Amino acid sequence: MASSAVEGDKYRSFMYGEGEKNTQWRSGAPPNYDVVDKLFEEGRTQVWPLGSIEEKVERLVKTWEMEIVHKIRPEDCKSVNPEKFIFSVNGRKPITHQDIVEMGGSYNAFLQTNLPEDRRIYNPAQETAESSQKAFTTALPRGFALEVLQVYSGPPTIVYKFRHWGYMEGPFKGHAPTGEKAEFFGMAIFHVDEEMRIEKVEFFYERGDFLAAFLKGAPTDGASSTSSRCPFMANK
Repeated sequence: MASSAVEGDKYRSFMYGEGEKNTQWRSGAPPNYDVVDKLFEEGRTQVWPLGSIEEKVERLVKTWEMEIVHKIRPEDCKSVNPEKFIFSVNGRKPITHQDIVEMGGSYNAFLQTNLPEDRRIYNPAQETAESSQKAFTTALPRGFALEVLQVYSGPPTIVYKFRHWGYMEGPFKGHAPTGEKAEFFGMAIFHVDEEMRIEKVEFFYERGDFLAAFLKGAPTDGASSTSSRCPFMANK
């Protein structure tokens, strides 16, 4: 992965420079991560040395998450091998980058579920890329920070433990903000090629641990009855 000095972002590659002059950004320009980076720096539990395997993996993951959210065309995503890339979560059927685009982006891909529709706190089948981003950026106005906690093996098969967190300082699906931390932990496996481009991603985490944090706020006038009917939020 390229250095932060070249890329213009402390923690992500492939955002600026000659290589991105033709990139099609979802908002028309590269995103600004100043707010979520501040959250990350204030709340992280590890500070990995520059050039360490942990720092490189953390940069790769952050870059990939940036690209999958903010770049419109799969061919603009330089952290992946577009000819081989597949993604799976919690053992579900692998999907391609184009599948992720068609199902409405990263949140919908990560929050896939087999729960009956009337039991879903968040229903990926009814959300678009725009509506899902709005829902979570409204609920988590300072963003959703990521840190790599441990790397168990390096390339070509990278296995690591991660943590995501943010603060519910805005409403979510009919629930008032609480100001409390929304946090979850998980494991991931990244299969990469000789250029450190991702070919296969496998994520494992408890979906309910993430969504439960958004239900602690008092129901508002627009709250769905689903909120009180789904105590376990299975991840399959």
